[in-house]
Amino acid sequence: MTADLAEATAALRTQWDRLERWLGSLDDTLDDAVDQPSVLDGWTVGELVSHLGRAMDALVAAGPVAPGTNPLTLAEYLGTYPERAEQIAQVTRALDDEIAADRLTAVSGYARRAFARLDELSPTETVVQARRGPITLRDMVVSRVIELVVHADDLERSLPGVAEKAVDRGALDLVAAELLRIVVTRGGWSLEVVDPRLWVRLATGRTPYDVDDLARALAPLHTSDSVPDLGRMLPLL
Repeated sequence: MTADLAEATAALRTQWDRLERWLGSLDDTLDDAVDQPSVLDGWTVGELVSHLGRAMDALVAAGPVAPGTNPLTLAEYLGTYPERAEQIAQVTRALDDEIAADRLTAVSGYARRAFARLDELSPTETVVQARRGPITLRDMVVSRVIELVVHADDLERSLPGVAEKAVDRGALDLVAAELLRIVVTRGGWSLEVVDPRLWVRLATGRTPYDVDDLARALAPLHTSDSVPDLGRMLPLL
């Protein structure tokens, strides 16, 4: 079942609230780790935290479009990420330098402004102009949930000594379902998610593609079918 705008917005708020509490609870653990490499190649832990603010700021930057504008699909929007990876990294590093003195306060400020902007857009706008092109507001919000879930998982793995989890299970399930929907729309298969965290990691390139891992992450809906080889389709972003 596809989440509507209200459900996606609720998932975004829940995931952000959990992640914000998690970050705030780290205290010296985060202070000691900000300059250390994260699991995201080429990024420090501090840069990964700062990128959360950049991800939420995308909602602040969203604006109205001309009537009749054709939006990108969620798959098309996410597909623009790889070609802009270096630009995203450069902008994030500059932001991290700017807010390093009080990183968490700054990131929380970005999130507050993002939710305020979302409240402004929700009653009137169906399609919005985002940084990467026009997109439905619903898909824009889903893309923010994907950002928060994926990077919360990145942060968990970057700080393995922290027992508390940063990823909200409901938001994780939504992200797993949305990424699967992209795949089945392209291929026409009937699949379900068995291990949402493993599937999200495979779909976003966090875990190297492996057919055995894929078979643990997904399952066919019909016993006569099998999980297809998605090696040429993944990662999705």
